Amino acid sequence: MASNVNPTVRRRRLGQELRRLRELKGMTAEEVAERLLVSQSKISRLENGRRSISQRDVRDLCGVYEVEDHRIVDSLMQMAKDSRQQGWWHSFGDIPYSVYIGLETDAASLRVYDPQVVPGLLQTRAYAETLITGALPETTPIDIDKRVQVRVRRQERIAAPDNPLRLWTVLDESALRRVVGSRTVMREQLEHLVEQSQLPHVTVQVIPFDMGAHPGLNGQYAILEFPDAADSSVVYIEGVTSDLYLEKANDVQKYSVMYEHLRAQALNVEQSRQFIAKIAQEYALQEPV
Repeated sequence: MASNVNPTVRRRRLGQELRRLRELKGMTAEEVAERLLVSQSKISRLENGRRSISQRDVRDLCGVYEVEDHRIVDSLMQMAKDSRQQGWWHSFGDIPYSVYIGLETDAASLRVYDPQVVPGLLQTRAYAETLITGALPETTPIDIDKRVQVRVRRQERIAAPDNPLRLWTVLDESALRRVVGSRTVMREQLEHLVEQSQLPHVTVQVIPFDMGAHPGLNGQYAILEFPDAADSSVVYIEGVTSDLYLEKANDVQKYSVMYEHLRAQALNVEQSRQFIAKIAQEYALQEPV
């Protein structure tokens, strides 16, 4: 990219502004679609930022909404132009979760709960490669390597000297006990997890098995928050064929409250670190001589 513009975030901000203009006009998405002779789903996709927005789309929509302030139109047109740039992840080809990567790249903080595996931002290369190979058995070695490279590149946000991503991770004990690859791979992964947890902007907590039932049993999710107040928080739920992005304030609030319960039921930071180190030691004792 020629600049630091994040196209995913630009699309999102532009979509929010277009929705605001439509609502100020008192029109439904269906009414706008009828005026422009396009599908209602296109209007919805433009507003939720899930597809590129052309300058022609912006011009047509501003015409429908009777926006007379040329400064507003010019600003929206520039945002549309920026939104069509490519992020660093596009150099790796077709990445299924590219929308998420764009959001993560611009996020100020990220709260993650994972009941099965160590989150991608904290994975070692060996763990990531073995995990991707097992989860996607029909994927070619070339595509596996591409996914691993993308995962490693994403981790640069953690090590960034300026403005690193604030990461809070809650793991279920099963993510530590599931042997991905080998006991050597797991020992190295857990040792890396302990090391990363000592960074001032990384927090890792564990929910042990004996905690019993807890609010995270429904599955993995992440909450992304952004530095610009204009960008609403997003709940991300990964799927097999498609991902889910929740942006309504009520949805985000529910998941945030659930996350607070998870943090409260988990071991504290130092207890979690000791717990992870103990399991890593168990793997070390089980490694072949």
